[in-house]
Amino acid sequence: MRKGLLCATALMAVLAAGRAGAGDKPEMGAFGLETSSVDRSVRPGDDFWGYVNNGWMKTQTIPADRPYWGDAARLREQSLNRVRGILADSAKAPATPDARKVGLLYAAYMDEAGVEARGIAPLRPDLARIAAVRTPADLARTLARFELSQPLTALVAGQAIFPVSPGVNADLKDPTRNELYLGQGGLGLPDRDYYLSADPKMVQARAAYRDYLVTLFTLIGQSRPDVRADRTIALETELAKSHWTRADRRDFDKTYNPMTVAELERRAPGFEWRTYLTALGVGDRKGLVVSETTALEGFARLAAATPMETWRDYLTAHLTNAEAPYLTKAFVDADFAFHGKALSGTPELRARWKRGVDLVNLSMGDAVGHEYANRYFPPAAKAQVEAMIGQLKAAFDRRIDTLAWMAPETKLRAKAKLAALKIEVGYPDHWRDYGTLKLVPGDLYGDLARVTAFEQAYQFGKLRQPVDRSEWGLNTTPQTVNAFNYGSLLKLAFPAGYVAPPFFDPAADPAVNYGAIGSTIGHEISHSFDDQGAKLDDKGRLIRWWTPADTAAFAKSTGALADQFAAYEPLPGLKENGRLTLGENVGDLGGIVAALDAYHASLGGKPAPVIDGLTGDQRFFMAFAQAHRWIYREDFLRQLIATDPHGADPFRADTVRNLDEWYAAFDVKPGDKLYLAPDQRVRIW
Repeated sequence: MRKGLLCATALMAVLAAGRAGAGDKPEMGAFGLETSSVDRSVRPGDDFWGYVNNGWMKTQTIPADRPYWGDAARLREQSLNRVRGILADSAKAPATPDARKVGLLYAAYMDEAGVEARGIAPLRPDLARIAAVRTPADLARTLARFELSQPLTALVAGQAIFPVSPGVNADLKDPTRNELYLGQGGLGLPDRDYYLSADPKMVQARAAYRDYLVTLFTLIGQSRPDVRADRTIALETELAKSHWTRADRRDFDKTYNPMTVAELERRAPGFEWRTYLTALGVGDRKGLVVSETTALEGFARLAAATPMETWRDYLTAHLTNAEAPYLTKAFVDADFAFHGKALSGTPELRARWKRGVDLVNLSMGDAVGHEYANRYFPPAAKAQVEAMIGQLKAAFDRRIDTLAWMAPETKLRAKAKLAALKIEVGYPDHWRDYGTLKLVPGDLYGDLARVTAFEQAYQFGKLRQPVDRSEWGLNTTPQTVNAFNYGSLLKLAFPAGYVAPPFFDPAADPAVNYGAIGSTIGHEISHSFDDQGAKLDDKGRLIRWWTPADTAAFAKSTGALADQFAAYEPLPGLKENGRLTLGENVGDLGGIVAALDAYHASLGGKPAPVIDGLTGDQRFFMAFAQAHRWIYREDFLRQLIATDPHGADPFRADTVRNLDEWYAAFDVKPGDKLYLAPDQRVRIW
């Protein structure tokens, strides 16, 4: 008890210092909450998201160049503009070699006239390599070559462009060492269901994809583009039949399949695996981990049974698709017509400078991020968030003590895991070195290949090194607007780009900050104990460390949460996938209960002040709902439901219906639409 009071006192001092240092009033409203958005005509117990956000929603229009809109999207626009300023300064007077490279890459992308003048000439050498594919060995080597040179966007898109997706990650059984992983890939549409479902919207997407491929084959001057497109889609459909569902791909137990290369050859005959691995530069590997075993077996069968003519069409389509955003306007327009308009419903292509900033962020994110953190993330904000993190960890620790369903020995391991979490705020502990990256002025296509080769050499080089827990991922930089849990590395990251209003405001009321970023911090902590994170012990190892009774109780609660979410219907006839989104939903629930406990502890035993007629708990819950305000285009929402482990945000805000304190704060009663009887409320952490 004494320790808790000391933590609360220290935290209040930091919060006060942060508010004093901020100087200005909160960015939103009088105390950090946009109360003008509240819709008093809606009962909180009927539609809590609508009660908090309807006023905001009625004033919002999704920008023509985006498939969705919300505060995170607004912050991403802010980040883009800030990075654009950094790039402009780098172009005028680069202070470092990295700044010069950043300027060169951005300038090459922005030289639209130069790109137009070169036409498809940069693509021709790769098209010639595809034309030379005649044997199974040729196919294996060519797939590996393109894996090492395709644009980096393919590495972070979540669906690899080619049928085998190689990567280097910490070994789940021994997270101190890196291991080679092979997973499924190779689909041009977002997911297997886009090929296999009879839903009219999926059929429509397939037709749009065929039109897109016909356009690509036509633009590069290949004969019979419709025939080539049909062959490509037929092959992808066969690949899709053996692909795993998104829900299964989340399962650590199912996707951790270590084997020797010889075992892979026996289990998945038909593809020249050793030739492929040698061409990747990892031919000396004796073992590896296969994620989606039957998917790679299915691919290997197709590798042997499919005519090389079809494989050449497939490789041509996938290479051209990957490079289309970086070629002439005709390719860019075709790419946008499919990926932007047809799949996401976005009516307008984003400005070229925005796409250029995205390219630089992905290619040399740390080089830009170092300056971004210096300019836009003051030490006081970092200290304030780190203090909140301490309170959140303490709150989660206390909640573990109170769990009636968990055995004492498991509690000790859970508390040890919580204590082991490394949490970084704003920026990484060290920065990437781009010294060996060579760029050529005005050669966008070549520079993209060199950037990817540099990155892939770095990634595969990790196989000869121990795991570095302090490293941030490829798509995690200070300018990123997101938060991350690194699973077996027992690490969380909260980039500077995310630590901003409405998620965090140094001048805001503490209840608002706890409800917004506090719940996010708790969410990321809870990922270490969600349906998959709970399988990793206090060393990050995939190992059974719970008693059978613990496991059964946990499965019952998480199953109830999955069922709760699966009842939500974002679009008529289209429900959420409660199993796919389970990890995020467990994170939301664990995050909000821990954040509420932390907020109460921060009061040091004193009652929360009433502000603008709102109690502390009301402000906390409203801030949580405000942090989930998003609106979507219908086509994008359909894609999100099919592929994204995050559910639609209006329903994520409904997580509050599982907390007794929410019922008390808003007088929610039986008969209200969100009401759950006490024994139906899901309680996990």
